Amino acid sequence: MSFFSNLFSKKQQLNPIDLSVLRTDMHSHLIPGIDDGSKTMEETIAMLIKFKELGYKKIITTPHIMSDFYKNSSTNILKGLEDIRDEIKRINLDIEIEAAAEYYFDETLFHKLEANELMTFSENHVLIEFSFSIAPQEHERLFYDMRIKGYKPVIAHFERYLYYHGSIDQAREWREKGMLIQMNVNSLFGHYGPGVKKQAENLVDSGQIDLLATDCHRIDHLTILEQNLSSSYLRKVMNLPLKNNVL
Repeated sequence: MSFFSNLFSKKQQLNPIDLSVLRTDMHSHLIPGIDDGSKTMEETIAMLIKFKELGYKKIITTPHIMSDFYKNSSTNILKGLEDIRDEIKRINLDIEIEAAAEYYFDETLFHKLEANELMTFSENHVLIEFSFSIAPQEHERLFYDMRIKGYKPVIAHFERYLYYHGSIDQAREWREKGMLIQMNVNSLFGHYGPGVKKQAENLVDSGQIDLLATDCHRIDHLTILEQNLSSSYLRKVMNLPLKNNVL
């Protein structure tokens, strides 16, 4: 490579990524006071303003539903969504927001599925979260039952599950069965540690990602993203056929 072509290549790498092509972020915690995300409406609006500055047009916020910690339901989630929409309208903030949920895989999830209580986004997608340290049991039965009922499972932040580190085989297998793999963008920048960063890079290198999300709990998460818009791996993941812009 010549001096000038090398210089041009380095200059290209320094150009910040245009996130507007994603259009939609589908994993965040913006409804005030109901989980470990936003605590106040002021925090929520500050995050939504930052989302807009980063180029996002639509946010699908996904509060935790966990039987032991966050006993949320569609009732309080949709009420929180309505309050946010009222505030967005009041201040004339041009960004779209919807709500679904991030379901923790525990014994109550089968009951919610049986009762058709699952909150979905887009074409009946459901965001599912596992324990970070203990491999799930009976998850294949859950996924089978979900697909029979017409739901489409989305695996939240696959790169953060320690028991899958070093291999992307499970991600590939699930994608072959029609499930979607979501990755947290800040995993690429080492926010969750070097092991998670390496697994995220493996997923990017192998193309085993369908959705890229912020998993935003506080504005710091968006600041980290903003500071890393020239990341080579962010550029690489943005070149994959991600599905964000069709949600």
